[in-house]
Amino acid sequence: QVQLVESGGGLVQAGGSLRLSCAASGRYSIGWFRQAPGKEREFVGIIGWSGGSTDYADSVKGRFIISRDNAKNMVYLQMNSLKPEDTAVYYCAARGIRGTYNSPSGYNYWGQGTQVTVSS
Repeated sequence: QVQLVESGGGLVQAGGSLRLSCAASGRYSIGWFRQAPGKEREFVGIIGWSGGSTDYADSVKGRFIISRDNAKNMVYLQMNSLKPEDTAVYYCAARGIRGTYNSPSGYNYWGQGTQVTVSS
């Protein structure tokens, strides 16, 4: 059973930075998603098992960086130049074998989420 636990959320001013952590057991590609109130869960980015490949949503490309430390079973989401529209609950998820990588349907296991609030 895969276990995923996010941490590191909080309140930050626009233009600031925040780093989220995801404790992730197992050998999976890990995706980050976010969900704002009243909106659908949206893809943020993904990192492959080895950490050698990443991809990002256009909305965060150039501002967010995903990395991982497999020795510690940790995946990180470094968020820079934060904007109020980045406010959401952020989730990490383990990639399944079906579905597309940028859709929630492509993931079998999810963490509980961590709230990120960016004030203007």
